[in-house]
Amino acid sequence: MDKLLEKLYSYNSKGIKLGLDNIRKIMDKLGNPQNNYKIIHIAGTNGKGSTASILENVLIENSYKVGKYTSPHLVKFNERIVVNRELVEDSEIIYYFNKIEKIVNDLEIEATFFEITTAIMLQYFSDKKVDWAILETGMGGRFDSTNIVNPTLSVITNVSIDHTEFLGDTIEKIAHEKAGIIKENIPLFFCDDKENVKEIFKSYTNLYIDILEKYNNHSYYLDMENYNTVINIDKETYVLPLFGDFQCNNFLTAYGVLRSLGISKESIKQGIKNTVWSGRLEIVKKDKINIFDGAHNFDSATKLCNTIKKMYNKDEVILVCSILKDKDVKKILEIFSDFSSSVVFTSLDYYRGMCANELKNIGREFFSEIYVENSIQKAINTANLTDKKAVVYAGSLYFIGELKKVMVNEIK
Repeated sequence: MDKLLEKLYSYNSKGIKLGLDNIRKIMDKLGNPQNNYKIIHIAGTNGKGSTASILENVLIENSYKVGKYTSPHLVKFNERIVVNRELVEDSEIIYYFNKIEKIVNDLEIEATFFEITTAIMLQYFSDKKVDWAILETGMGGRFDSTNIVNPTLSVITNVSIDHTEFLGDTIEKIAHEKAGIIKENIPLFFCDDKENVKEIFKSYTNLYIDILEKYNNHSYYLDMENYNTVINIDKETYVLPLFGDFQCNNFLTAYGVLRSLGISKESIKQGIKNTVWSGRLEIVKKDKINIFDGAHNFDSATKLCNTIKKMYNKDEVILVCSILKDKDVKKILEIFSDFSSSVVFTSLDYYRGMCANELKNIGREFFSEIYVENSIQKAINTANLTDKKAVVYAGSLYFIGELKKVMVNEIK
């Protein structure tokens, strides 16, 4: 399996290739199995995974067989492709990879890692006879490999600045890229309060549901004892076991979709009880409170900051941080410094990772207490030796994945 994954990852060297020609050719050869099940297609800068997981669990509660496709994975590649919460088996990945690679070679095309992975997923879900597939875009929407599908409905969670080298350097440009998933006569659900973004989405379709407008009578609060987000909507109370202010909008988006499908309020209440989404404001109680969040752009960093500030005073928190060098590192660190003045910078063994000393050079403008540890284990140890009440691990989903490998017995 390791050799196969090494081979699959080697397709990363082809880079990110925006366009649907390759995936169309591959799926045509397979007989377009993506047409054999209903699809919810989700784009958005942040919140895709949480929204997908809420939808997944409620649909399973309603006796549907549900596939879910997300990225990136945290620990195992298999996390990307899931049916009824069960990860695809190693043997199945091997089988489908060999099948897809033969097609790629026969077609003589230069397929990318994400194109091959998407093709594996679409065929796998068909063979597993799923009723519903919930597909998260990898990046953007218009030219994302998942955009080959004809969904039952489309979702755009929100739009903020990220992946500017591919999607554009303004909110408007990025919104147009994400709007590329909108299909004729297919309903669009969106959850963004920016007027310029809303106008762009509305220019693509008349079949839209503005979630924040539709459910403007909602309220919510954070249950600080049990780390739940409690939402009041339509005279009912829903206890979501995902924590954070931002989870309210993710719930409302999923709620709007589910109600449109005729799912009852009671089954939504029951289904969300099983919702888990690792590495997104994930809280583990040890000697200290450990908080894991993959925040890696302006919007997600701000949302993390706002929630942490509700939980702790600034002098009660230490940050352990690693960020990819293609992100807006200075802006992210500035936001993080609003909830902590103490930080441990560490390095990722990853070609896109920024080394700890580079992070220190940027971060000294914002943090008064800085530690540098080149290994993740040493960074964990350093944070735990402080007198802080809470340790926040943040900066990259890749970083959270590496943490999970190191702290295998502490966070699942």
